[in-house]
Amino acid sequence: MIELHPLVERAAAHDIALHTVDVRVGGDRLAAAAAATRGPDVPQRMYSVSKTVTGLAVGLLAAEGRLDLDDPVVEHFPDLVDGRTVHPWLAATTLRHMLAMVGPHRSTTYKVREGGWLESYFRVEPTHPPGTLYTYDTSASYTLAALVERTTGGSLADYLRPRVLDPLGVSAGLRFLPGPDGFSHGGSGLICTPDDLVLLARLLNNGGLHEGAQLLPADYLAAATSPQSSPATQTWGAPFRASYGYQLWLPPTGGWLMFGLGGQIVYGDPEREVTVVVTADSQAAASGDQKLLDLVLDQLVGPARDLAGAREAGAEASGEARVPAGDPVDLPWPAPRHDAAHARPLDGTWATRTPGAGPAELTLAVTGDGGTVASSDGWSIPLETTGPLSTRVGGEPAVVTAGWSAPGTLDVRAGTHGDELATLRLRLALAADGTLAVQSQGFGETLATGWTFHAAYARTR
Repeated sequence: MIELHPLVERAAAHDIALHTVDVRVGGDRLAAAAAATRGPDVPQRMYSVSKTVTGLAVGLLAAEGRLDLDDPVVEHFPDLVDGRTVHPWLAATTLRHMLAMVGPHRSTTYKVREGGWLESYFRVEPTHPPGTLYTYDTSASYTLAALVERTTGGSLADYLRPRVLDPLGVSAGLRFLPGPDGFSHGGSGLICTPDDLVLLARLLNNGGLHEGAQLLPADYLAAATSPQSSPATQTWGAPFRASYGYQLWLPPTGGWLMFGLGGQIVYGDPEREVTVVVTADSQAAASGDQKLLDLVLDQLVGPARDLAGAREAGAEASGEARVPAGDPVDLPWPAPRHDAAHARPLDGTWATRTPGAGPAELTLAVTGDGGTVASSDGWSIPLETTGPLSTRVGGEPAVVTAGWSAPGTLDVRAGTHGDELATLRLRLALAADGTLAVQSQGFGETLATGWTFHAAYARTR
């Protein structure tokens, strides 16, 4: 079995909220774990894991003869280039270039909070010829998803459902969030369960074969999991600098890797039949998702590969060998330190002493055991110091932990789990002169900037 406690402890030290862990060799489960409310059958946002799923749909369409990977992308979007002068570098960009992240743009062409995502790929000026430089471009993946939907006349998930998802047993709730122009966000919008990712990982490890049926084209998967471009200029760390296939990372340790913002990790090693799926929210730590990946490769993938090798050696010696399964583990939610002796009553209405920084007023009803912190901006955070509280914050499902970490200092941490993962951290420190100093931090791809502020408050009533 695989010991999970070192991973859990080191993740907690980085303030990373682990949601689920699943490690398998073939059909044997080596380790499984989940945090309360975040089980393996609970859907969550998987961010850039979406790219791999989008790539699979493109590969299927190519196998069906409905497109060719060497097609120039502009041929599939004539309405977006009609009557316009097409830059020769864009005109030369093929679907294969886009799959391998060697398109003509220096970065993602759209702005997350703005519209026109698809159009931006054809309007933003290219910076280099395709096929020359590796550039991680989510707009390329979004454009590929739009291509799938234009070609099939339905949604990306609907196209995959009868061909791959249903035969594999993927949950009926798998979906993609739409972009602002209505196409499935094939670069970052996948919402599914961790168990769905386990099924997809095993399918990729098996070369697209499931119970005797070839659900995915073997030649596309062979290419997708082989070096197609060099991301050596990336600054994200060693696992992202070795090689890249088609919408898949190829880490130096071998195997393939899907990777999404916040620590959504899917690793496969076909040779040893190893699959590892981890879901998390690491956004509160600087480069937290990359730190988590390093931990996963060290603490989970390495031991799993070793156990797979031991199983293979045992099978050769005895004719049959199995990997011992680990008991499921309950993952703890990150929580501030708490000492009840540090608690001070915080109640009443508090007005800002620093106009323009944070909400104009806070309304507090907090004791040593918990209570509520609310603002004139409309948000309210219920909390307990006795353990994680499953609740809602900002209208989204959330888990809140809190503690009196120093005399008169209350720390609150909230992880929200709607269509976007976000982490909120709040510190309220009561000064000797009665001033309440407040530091709020918000971490999330599109989280409102108003969640992050430093301010001071005085009690008014």
